[in-house]
Amino acid sequence: MKIELDGTLLSMTPENEREKEELNQLWTIIIGCVNEGKKLVPVGQYIPGVKEVAVFNIE
Repeated sequence: MKIELDGTLLSMTPENEREKEELNQLWTIIIGCVNEGKKLVPVGQYIPGVKEVAVFNIE
């Protein structure tokens, strides 16, 4: 997955079929959050080379 940040604009470009499906699933979840007044909140830490997973909770 190619991820780019330009100011406050985040772009995610899938690089294979699995990533396309996963991005579509994420897109659907995020749209639901906006419609329901929910937000994604980071949990714990993401540290490259130490903790390779970024975890978020839907509140």
